[in-house]
Amino acid sequence: MHTGRPTLAALRPLLRMDFAMLGLNLLLLGTGLLFIYGVGQEVGGHFAGQWQRQLLHAGIGLAAYVALAAADYRRLAEWSWLAYLGALLLLVLVLSPLGVVHNAARSWLPVPGLGVPLQPSELAKPAVLLFVAWVASHPWLRRSPVHCVVPCLAAIALPMALILLQPDFGTAIVFVPFALAIAFTARLRWRWIVAAVLCASLAGTLAYPRLKRYQQDRIKVFIEAPSSLALALAAPFMPEPVQEEAERRHAAFFRQASDSWNAQQSLLAVGSGGLWGKGYMRGTQHVLGFLPRNVASSDFIFSVIGEETGFVGAAGVVCALIGILVCALRTAAGAADDLGCYLAVGVAVLIFTHAFINIGMTVKAAPIVGLPLPFVSHGGSFMIAVMACCGLVQSVHIRRPRGPA
Repeated sequence: MHTGRPTLAALRPLLRMDFAMLGLNLLLLGTGLLFIYGVGQEVGGHFAGQWQRQLLHAGIGLAAYVALAAADYRRLAEWSWLAYLGALLLLVLVLSPLGVVHNAARSWLPVPGLGVPLQPSELAKPAVLLFVAWVASHPWLRRSPVHCVVPCLAAIALPMALILLQPDFGTAIVFVPFALAIAFTARLRWRWIVAAVLCASLAGTLAYPRLKRYQQDRIKVFIEAPSSLALALAAPFMPEPVQEEAERRHAAFFRQASDSWNAQQSLLAVGSGGLWGKGYMRGTQHVLGFLPRNVASSDFIFSVIGEETGFVGAAGVVCALIGILVCALRTAAGAADDLGCYLAVGVAVLIFTHAFINIGMTVKAAPIVGLPLPFVSHGGSFMIAVMACCGLVQSVHIRRPRGPA
């Protein structure tokens, strides 16, 4: 007669969720589904069914979102080492003959009955993030900087090394920003953070000669990006010879980036949208094949949104992403403990890294490294991973101290 009470008691904490963040998550999910459907109907073929697969993955992601929000993040963190080891095991398996090669990278594992393969490197992101946040907050590990820095570095170094072996440089690099953000939030002294960066740079220098040519080119692009873009922004305020040099370096910078054709066509798509866009399902760049159809709904979905809804629609997507970041940082500021703070900050930086690089790719402000746009791009593994990360933030928000955050 009272069988429903335990279930209701377990769900009652969900009433304290950050509904602003939930609303923004659902808004972006709906936007992604809308434009994935539009691209599929315009292009046809097997692309026409992508929205159905995306809907399935969004449903799985929402289930993970609710389950993790209802669970106590502190209890989850105690078992994060198990999730971390599971992620490492999947990353090892994907390098075996079981792994599926796609776009010259062995990054996928087939899942019987699911119909589509999973990408372990994406699923590793929430597992590694939770484990790193737990390591940084553990009292014993925080007795000295060495006790904290070394385990944190090792925690991200292992999955990064396995992902680089696939090879997938773009996915591997996103582990660094959230780890540094957690270290900074943990109030580690700058000398230890700098020492960690120098150690990572030394390891990268030793590994660089072993990388393939296109991987080396992508690393060069990342290193040269800040100086090239800074010079391009300052050029209008400088003498004419300096402006010409800035234009030359800016052009040379993008010639180094892989898939420069995609970058150029993406920029044309965004620019042709104007203020209000050409109208929903009236885009031409991806339909005519100038922007490759196989990436229009994934890596370059923002280009489609910009072309069809113009500056207004694209700005709306950016504002929604900024709103999610603000919600996550607000949760971090009001968290009940260091673990919750580190976890929320890490998720915010992970989402920011993906959004910044993905949108930058579409307007030739960042090299093309194949990072999806959170909540919007087509892709099952990343959708599940980013929804799981937001579920962890909701768990922190639900268990914040009573009263104003």
